[in-house]
Formats: sequence, C-alpha cells, structure tokens
Amino acid sequence: MNVLLIYPEFPDTFWSFKHALRFIRKPALSPPLGLLTVASLLPGGWGKRLVDLNARAGLSERDLEWADYAFISAMIVQRSSARDAVRRCREAGVPTVAGGPLFLSEHEEFPEVDHFVLNEAEITLPQFLRDLEAGKPRRVYSSTEYADIEQSPVPMWELLDLKRYANMDIQYSRGCPFNCDFCNVTAMLGHRPRTKSAEQVIAELDALYEQGWRSGVFFVDDNFIGNKGRLKRELLPALIKWQQGRRGITFNTEASVNLADDPELMRMMVDAGFDIVFIGIETPDEQGLLECGKKQNTERDLVADVKKIQRAGLQVQGGFIVGFDSDTPSIFRRQIEFIQKAGIPTAMVGLLQAPPGTRLFERMKRENRIAGFASGDNVDGSTNIIPKMAARTLQEGYREILRHIYSPENYYQRLKTFLREYKAPKIKCPITWGRLMALGRSMLRLGIIGKERRHYWKLMAWTIVRRPRLLPTAVTLAICGYHFRRVAEQKVLG
Repeated sequence: MNVLLIYPEFPDTFWSFKHALRFIRKPALSPPLGLLTVASLLPGGWGKRLVDLNARAGLSERDLEWADYAFISAMIVQRSSARDAVRRCREAGVPTVAGGPLFLSEHEEFPEVDHFVLNEAEITLPQFLRDLEAGKPRRVYSSTEYADIEQSPVPMWELLDLKRYANMDIQYSRGCPFNCDFCNVTAMLGHRPRTKSAEQVIAELDALYEQGWRSGVFFVDDNFIGNKGRLKRELLPALIKWQQGRRGITFNTEASVNLADDPELMRMMVDAGFDIVFIGIETPDEQGLLECGKKQNTERDLVADVKKIQRAGLQVQGGFIVGFDSDTPSIFRRQIEFIQKAGIPTAMVGLLQAPPGTRLFERMKRENRIAGFASGDNVDGSTNIIPKMAARTLQEGYREILRHIYSPENYYQRLKTFLREYKAPKIKCPITWGRLMALGRSMLRLGIIGKERRHYWKLMAWTIVRRPRLLPTAVTLAICGYHFRRVAEQKVLG
C-alpha cells in the first residue's frame, strides 16, 4: 500500500511568515507534525510519501499515479487549498482519507472525501485501518475519548527535506485547563492537560538532531504550562540536561499569562533553551475578558506581567481580539496603547471569530448572529459574527489598530521598548552563512530600499551601542515587522 500524505498550502497570513522567509531562502515555516505522526501510526511495510504544498510547488501526476490512498490533514485557514487537493485526488482516482481541525468541524462540507478519520488519530486511525484490512471501511470515524499520548510514536522526520523549513515542531501536551469561549482547543482536546513523558520528548529531539537539525523547535502545545508540576519536575530538567554539549537549538511555545507568577518556572524554561512564548492577552478591558471566560487574565496588571516575562529572558508574542459585545469605540485606542507600552513586537490583532464547536459559536447561533464560516485567518479583517458594535465602526477601528502598530515608526519604537527589557537568551545560535546572508538582505531590503530605512538604521545603531548581544534578535524582529506590515497592507489596509 502506497500512501501520499498531503498538507495543503497556507495562504499568506500573519503566521505564514512568507515575506520574512524570503530573507532566509526557506519556502516553509514548519512541517505538518500531525501528518508525520500519522505516518508513524501507519503500518511499517507501507510506502509513505509526504507532499507539503508549503515546501514544494504543486501536487504532481507522478505522485498521484504512485499513490493507492491520499491522507489529507488541514486547519481551517487551509480550506481552499484542501479543496483543490481533494479535487485533484478524485480526478486521479485516488481515494482520500481526511482529518485534522478543518475536517473535524466541516466534514459535511466535503462530500467528495471518501473517508474521515476525525478527533485524535491514536484512537480513530487504528479503527479505520482494521476495517480497511477487512475490506469494509466506514466513511466517518470519530471518538469522544481522549488519547493516551504517552503511547504516541516519534514523528516520521525522515519524510522531510529539513533544508526547506525554518523551524521544526514537536508536541508535549494536549488540552488546556482554561475555558475561553472563543477557543476550540478544549472542544477538541479537553480541559485536562495530557502530557508525554520526558523520555518521549527527548527521543523526538534526539531523532531530529540525528537528522541534522540545528535550529528552532516550536512546542505546539496550546498551553505548555497546563501541567506545571510535571513540567518542572520532569520535562524541563530533562531538556536542560539535553542541551548540554549541543548548540543551535532553541525552543518557543504558547502559554497562559500566569507564567509570570512563577519565577522558578520561567528560569527553568530559559535554562532549557526557551526564548519566545506566545500568550493570549486578548484585551486590556476587564469586561471583555469576563465576557469570553478568560478569567485567568483578569485582576492583573497585564503590562507588568509581560515585562516580568521579558525580563526573565522570554520574548512575549501576544494575541489580541476586538469585537467583543462589551467593546466600545475606545477599545481601539486602548489596544494600541497597551501593545506599545508593553513592547510586544509580534502583536497579532484579529476580529472575534466563532469556530464551530466553541461555546461562543453556540451562543451566537442561539442569538441568530452567525454569518457563515470562520476564515481561520487571524488578521484578514473578517468575522463570522454579527457584531453589536456598528460594523463600519468595528472595521475602521480595526484598520486603525493595524495601521498604527505596524507603521515603521511605531513598530520600531515598540522594538526598542522590548529590547530595553529583554534579557539576552542563554542558548546561543551559531553564526552561519545563512544568517549572515539574511543580515545582508535585511540591510538591502529594509535599510536601503524600504520606507522603514531610517528607523532600521537607528535601531541597529542603538542596539549595537546599548544591547549588542541582542543584535540578532533586533534584525530578526525587523524582518518580521516587514512581513506583518505586508500582510496588513494586502488584507486589510489596501
């Protein structure tokens, strides 16, 4: 049996980093971890071939002729490319098996797919494989159970061409203890964080290292600190030990803002090689936080929390939302002021969307306020909710936020605010030819051609004088800012 594992293309979004990746000559940010895990769950004797449409151009006739089955996994934002991939497979007579968040929430919208293997593959894929072997596969496989991820295999890294990616992904835990009403993580993966063993994670890292990987690794957990006790007791000490004698591998992840309450945890994360953490801040407005069930962010000085994390040696990337029912027109200025004051360079601001399966979706449905499907694109200026605020006011206010925070003047000012606070990371990345070339391209594109050139050189000079160890960070964030501005201009600002 030959299986083609297809990962659809991401559109140009905030998190695609397509404009930034050109500086390092990489076509894709990170590989499809879910499909690589599925590959390891498939029978060992089967032929397996990965086609990541983000890392290579197109699905070839040769691939389709080779395949007996095509397995497709996608997120909501990949909807359009997923449809194209399903169509190509159908035209070629290759049966399709689909899973992942897109198909979990919208499988009824894909009548041309032959089989759906939904929820967690560790549970539903073996059921499909047994029925397939018996010659009686059903169309839909789903489960309300949660997998024991201590039984999950090492992803099949050998299917990748590592040179085509900027980062690698691994997963330590699934599930989140919180209950934000707009988030579909708990709907899919539950409230109890389930973790792999430290030995599993180290085995995955060892396998990556043996393949020659020497760059960043993203822990894709939706809340890395969901089980702080086990994290501090088992995984972080193992990662600290693993880093000894190795160079070049840094980690980043997602966490909740209560990370700021635990100095020991932050110290251990930094010692283990973490240097970036994404935090869902959402809004500086207490009413908005209570409305969406984000109680863990209330009764806090969120700016002070961000700065605590930055001073510990972790760059904070922030997620922000406008369009809550409690929002008034003042929210747009308040969001801008918060982002600038906190010094969060990577600030993802989106309109509130309601993915199927969330409490927010069900509430909006009861109120007859659902207007189509969520796009899955955090910064395209769309919403599938009929807002309480006048739509025109909401759209204009949203555009003003993006126009302000990603204008060169304000973005570089925010970079300087961040660099003043940030403690240089302990894990040093070696100077490579690729990084030197990226520096040269940034000097040309941003420092000579770009409209941000004056701000670029002022920041570089300031960093060299005041924080020389952070020069690589400053260059990287300048490049990222270029990407953010391009995306905002293309999708929202026009």
